[in-house]
Amino acid sequence: MAADSILIFRSELLPPSETFILEQARTMRSFRPVFAGLKRLPDGLRLSDASMIAMSGPDNSIRDRLRRRFFLEARLGPRFLSQLARQFPALVHSHFAVDACLALPISKRLRIPLVVTLHGYDVTRKDEYLRRTAPGRIYLRRRRELWQNASLFVCASEYIRRKALARGFPEEKLWVHRIGVDLERFRPRTRAAGPSQMVLFAGRLVENKGCIHLIRAMATVQQKLPHARLVILGDGPLRASLETEARARLRNCLFAGMQSHFQVRRWMEQAALLAMPSLEVTSGDSEGLGMVMCEAQALGLPGIAFRGTGVEEALAQGDSGLLVAPGDEPALAEAIVRVLTDESLQDSLGIAGRRNAETRFDLRRQTAILEDKYREVIGSR
Repeated sequence: MAADSILIFRSELLPPSETFILEQARTMRSFRPVFAGLKRLPDGLRLSDASMIAMSGPDNSIRDRLRRRFFLEARLGPRFLSQLARQFPALVHSHFAVDACLALPISKRLRIPLVVTLHGYDVTRKDEYLRRTAPGRIYLRRRRELWQNASLFVCASEYIRRKALARGFPEEKLWVHRIGVDLERFRPRTRAAGPSQMVLFAGRLVENKGCIHLIRAMATVQQKLPHARLVILGDGPLRASLETEARARLRNCLFAGMQSHFQVRRWMEQAALLAMPSLEVTSGDSEGLGMVMCEAQALGLPGIAFRGTGVEEALAQGDSGLLVAPGDEPALAEAIVRVLTDESLQDSLGIAGRRNAETRFDLRRQTAILEDKYREVIGSR
């Protein structure tokens, strides 16, 4: 018997940083996922044409832009909705609440339940900052409608659940569930010969990722440990200013740019630790969980982070990593030096991290639980 199809909705299919969405879909066994979105990204993650329906292609023609605008403003897209209907979906699952407001017409026209995963900025960013973008303004106009019509809001962490409650999301519809990591692909690493002095950062170069604090902390680290090296993976609007800061302060720092999921894993296998100094900033932006830290845990790579965001949960509240106060650069430097100079600490944190991943972040188990929840939502309609 063929599996029921479900629509996985993201307005843009699919940003390279969102491998966790693709991995979750690939792991499904009880349902057939079909990606649906308004635009196919030219440099996005590779999706099979057979499992993807996009309103417009990567060339972004004038006709495509007009079609998307008509859908956004009038909630109409007959051809797009007809293509989706031919999949006979049982449910639509939208990632990020901002996108979920765009999926509302699909849910209503096809008369299927809407499930929404809340990941981060969609519930942490303040309204005044959401108003600065067109999708954010649409979201604010339709947010109460979303609260009323969505069947379930999946929170990426307890931290996100608390933020959603503070924003007014209906408590009875909130459910904490973490996506997880492929534990077969992310196996405990084999340490290279000789101790590593590499400190790794992986993430977008935006304010809430806290890379500036890591660069400043590493200046102190390199005074004590001259061979310590900082490798920064990722790109973003702050890259130029961060490179300037690093040139002025650090003797050994590499900005490696955007990396594939495979390349990030290879860097992790060579590093001594992963630093993730994310923190809440003026806009409200902060880290919902930190999938890259979950992957590091699965590899047995020690992690260091600031307290106060969802990353704290990725490190089991500090049981499988080191946590310091938000923005405390001297404490961050001290924690990095501790890990770099103590191989037994590296080993114990690595073992605890792998155990944490096996207990809480097994992708196959987590996806099976999600599919059970799908059945519950579908059955309650």
